[in-house]
Amino acid sequence: MEFDHGTTTLGFKYQGGVVLCADSRATSGEYIGSQTMKKIVELNNYMLGTLAGGAADCVYWDRVLARECRLHELRYKRRISVDAAARMMCNICAEYKGMGLVMGMILAGCDDEGSKLIYVDSEGMRSHGSVFSVGSGSPYALGVLDTGYRWDLSNEEAYDLARRAIYHATRKDAYSGGIVRLYHITDKGWRNVSNTDCHELHDVFENQPMNYENNPNMPCTSREWILQKLRQDVRAQMAAVTTEKAVNV
Repeated sequence: MEFDHGTTTLGFKYQGGVVLCADSRATSGEYIGSQTMKKIVELNNYMLGTLAGGAADCVYWDRVLARECRLHELRYKRRISVDAAARMMCNICAEYKGMGLVMGMILAGCDDEGSKLIYVDSEGMRSHGSVFSVGSGSPYALGVLDTGYRWDLSNEEAYDLARRAIYHATRKDAYSGGIVRLYHITDKGWRNVSNTDCHELHDVFENQPMNYENNPNMPCTSREWILQKLRQDVRAQMAAVTTEKAVNV
């Protein structure tokens, strides 16, 4: 069964935990069905999952996973690990492979082993990583993430990067839009940081001042941040060449 679907969800790990961000537009072909769909689902107090693909498939199986996570806590008196939840969803997807299930999910959370970010899809694939983006707008979001991502981001820089990535995806991808929801996960649990309309983000980023030179709190992916980083890279390369010539002489 072939049908059009689109969304933009992303997640990445950094020194402060895990950030998840997603838009809220649900479409059926060229028809916009909803602008307020919740694409980040709370599985328990320490784990979240994103929705991408068929809305019915994602919502149903996320509910099933949330139920299984709760049953695990009741049976074993401790919360389920992110790896176990991902394996459970992977087994379900493998069982229904080839039957029309369309789903791409990012599972994020904190357990005894630290922060985890795992991608699971309807083909039975399960992959660990530090940066993921899923949906029709993911190529645009990944372009922003590749430019601004680094491990030692501060919390505000991480929030800025996630919002910018989703915002630019909504500007380029007609199937993404609505409200940009941002969540932050640490070892103390998850927190809903903000729910901001794309139009408000456009006003913020368009009118953002550009005097960020030598500012340690400069938002990632801003024009001045990129230029400053390029200048630093050029200086480092010139210093390396100078050092190499001095050694050779």
